Amino acid sequence: MQLALKVDIDTLRGTLEGVPALLRQLDRHGLRASFLFSLGPDHTGRALRRAFRPGFLGKVRRTSVLQHYGLRTLLYGTLLPGPDIGRRGAAVMRSVRDAGHEVGIHTWDHVRWQDGVADAGADWTRRELRLAAERFAEIFGAPAQLHGAAGWQMNDVAFEQLDAMQLRCASDSRGTAPFLPVIGGRTLRCPQLPTTLPTLDELIGRDDLPQPDPVDHLLSLPPVNPRTGHVYTLHAELEGMALAPQFERLLQGWRAQGYVLGTLAATCAALAGVPLPACRILRGSVQGRSGLLAVQGEPLGL
Repeated sequence: MQLALKVDIDTLRGTLEGVPALLRQLDRHGLRASFLFSLGPDHTGRALRRAFRPGFLGKVRRTSVLQHYGLRTLLYGTLLPGPDIGRRGAAVMRSVRDAGHEVGIHTWDHVRWQDGVADAGADWTRRELRLAAERFAEIFGAPAQLHGAAGWQMNDVAFEQLDAMQLRCASDSRGTAPFLPVIGGRTLRCPQLPTTLPTLDELIGRDDLPQPDPVDHLLSLPPVNPRTGHVYTLHAELEGMALAPQFERLLQGWRAQGYVLGTLAATCAALAGVPLPACRILRGSVQGRSGLLAVQGEPLGL
């Protein structure tokens, strides 16, 4: 059974502190993961504008945002200028690739993309993707083969642009199994490997779980089709820092259950020759997370 480990890196602190810690932890287990980098300015402080979004303040209270991100990070883009993550974190990013992990694009400006892309126009969307792609190629000396959207936020133009970039695969959505996105009646070529499992920050502090402990809850979830597997999204700012002990328990638990933990590229390779369903992309909610996300729809023809 495949289980891909997808690491989202949102901030400068996550890049400089969380990523090296995750590299050490994964190396102890002999595991490889997919690391998706924010490549432009860190404007994390501007995310506080989401305070009036339903569910946002509840998540802030449950997940101790100040503890996990730190005061300085929460001031970037407001009282403090937003540092350039790609410039300051390039050496760390290359160390991830050099250690044998998969690397890809998360975003250019995380807050700008997460808060703006759903309603953005074509020019805005293409510019943000172009900036990220150019910085990625500058850092790694080769074009990206993987994209995973900030906050699972996308629009139709973004999906079409990823197809034009000829990526190996992408993981921009929430869903149940790999699929080919259908945009404007056209089935795209770039396969989506959606996040299939809830994230730790969506589970922490909730009192409605059958297993109150988030790790126990994740380990109690049933397996899926062995060929398609699960995708788990973790964050360098969380599992790479204060939630490292919980992530350690997850790694041990999943391996004990027989999962083969690896990269999105490995999952994509395992799908070679497997016909993927064509699915529309919907805007839907995910329990424990505020706002609407890109969500896999039902396969066409059903």
